Amino acid sequence: IFIMSILKWPLRKKLTLITFLLLAIVIIIGWKQIVQAWVIIVNVNIGIFLLAIPVQILSYCTTAGITATYLAAKGDLKTISWRRVLRISIESNFVDNIIPIPGAAGFSYTSWMLSRFGISASRSITSQIIRYALIFVSFVVVLSISVIALFFDHAINKILATIAFIIIGVTIGVIVFGLYMLSNHMRIIKMSGWITRVVNKIVSIFTRGKKSQILEPESVDRFFGDIHQDYVEIVKDKKILIGPFLCAMASNILDASLIYVVFLSLNCYVNPALFFVAFGIALIASIFTVTPSGMGAFETLMVGFLITSSNIQADVAIAGTLLARAALFAITTIIGYIFYQLTINKYGKISKPADF
Repeated sequence: IFIMSILKWPLRKKLTLITFLLLAIVIIIGWKQIVQAWVIIVNVNIGIFLLAIPVQILSYCTTAGITATYLAAKGDLKTISWRRVLRISIESNFVDNIIPIPGAAGFSYTSWMLSRFGISASRSITSQIIRYALIFVSFVVVLSISVIALFFDHAINKILATIAFIIIGVTIGVIVFGLYMLSNHMRIIKMSGWITRVVNKIVSIFTRGKKSQILEPESVDRFFGDIHQDYVEIVKDKKILIGPFLCAMASNILDASLIYVVFLSLNCYVNPALFFVAFGIALIASIFTVTPSGMGAFETLMVGFLITSSNIQADVAIAGTLLARAALFAITTIIGYIFYQLTINKYGKISKPADF
């Protein structure tokens, strides 16, 4: 009966269960290495390890820079300061860490906060779409460069290369599809109509008919029409994306650099290109779990790829990965919570569907 109920679970929930089972197997098999890893952590070079803090702060700044440079180019920083955008970005990161809906929670929170400063819903959503799109595009660029570098260096195995190329191909496909939909007003309106019908249908089912229309077709059409107009304006002036793209590129590199710094603090050198490929694959895979920040999946895959693709010992790979993730989670939680709580005390909580 239990197995039958599991088979009825959504795909995402099944993937999370599989992740936890694999993690349990890894812990059982590698328990000896895990114990040794804690011994290694005690001998960490504190001076190098503390560099992770400024690296993470720079990562926050570049991530916020994606949104800030776009809003500045559109003339919207008149109502909101760059420092406020940075703070919202940190809070958004915190929300993503504590709510097991990777990306979506922070997306909604950022849009809600920007609306508090007079930025329209469509402009806010467009800035978020651009943020995530450019992060993925720049990620693919850095990942591609890393894979090519490893090929020339003869330091990449076939499995790692295959997974990397699949990720690159899928990402490019998603981006091309998104641009195809946004490029035509009729297509975007048809999509908005489909989204409206599907969402209202789902809400009607879950509320047993008490709420049959949570989204109004006219409002949704107008919303997507505004996003299409933003897209048209961007196409006419592509230079507007140069600043956000450079910030996205720096953000990706800094995110990987934080973990790399921790490995250096353990006196462990890894080929930077190989390290980024392992980091990238683990990061993408962790998106498909419902655990906060992809906990479990990321660590398991990162350790696995580092062990199989380099000469790093298992205990060092475990120690470096766990220590880096703990540092990242601590920095994000402490700084993010303080700003988040101050904001909630001032503006209150998201209470309406329209706020999303």
